[in-house]
Amino acid sequence: MYRYGQYCPIAKAIEVLGDRWTLLIVRDLLTGTTHFNDLERGLPGISRALLADRLRLLQRMGIVEKQEQRNGRRRTAYQLTPAGIELQGVMQALLVWGAQWAFEEPAPKDLDPLLLMWWMRNSVCAEQLPEQRVVIEFDFNGALVETYWLVLTRQDHSLCLTHPGFEIDVLVTADLATFFQIWLGRIELADAVRAGRVSVDAIPSLTNAFPSWFTYSLAAPAVRATQTR
Repeated sequence: MYRYGQYCPIAKAIEVLGDRWTLLIVRDLLTGTTHFNDLERGLPGISRALLADRLRLLQRMGIVEKQEQRNGRRRTAYQLTPAGIELQGVMQALLVWGAQWAFEEPAPKDLDPLLLMWWMRNSVCAEQLPEQRVVIEFDFNGALVETYWLVLTRQDHSLCLTHPGFEIDVLVTADLATFFQIWLGRIELADAVRAGRVSVDAIPSLTNAFPSWFTYSLAAPAVRATQTR
């Protein structure tokens, strides 16, 4: 933790929160991620050692507390304290500012398809799913061609990196940059489909229902708001 040597609330806050990755860890904790491995999956590029170090710092500063869960097997969970929960307003202000002033066309290095799939897996509207299992194949094209599968039921949501062995119900073929922008609210899915940048192939009832199966990014409303200004 870098110390600025200034008796100022802003300087003291930045000392705690200004290190690389720290605010993104807080972002994911605020959106419900609680386990170490899940935090790591949502932060591609961070090492396990650095993630552990940042979590220890947040614990020392009273922003995060570590809990032991014993629901069948022992697991460690990280929960925000009241001080951590109060960062919601800070994060919302950063989100709105970023959407307005720092959110332009995506650079190729910012487009990690596995991260996008992890976000989607964590943002499923279970109550909108069909009663039976639904398997979605995503074929992304761009600099590389990448294929992933989501296997969704109302009780469980799985991300697969190899074919899950079930019949595919929905096939989504998309330009990766376009689908990121759909997820973040810069482009509407229907517009991307009409432009031929995304296709959703399934029986009509599933094609029509597909957009309702996900909540999309929490940033999307702020991003959409900037599009109308």
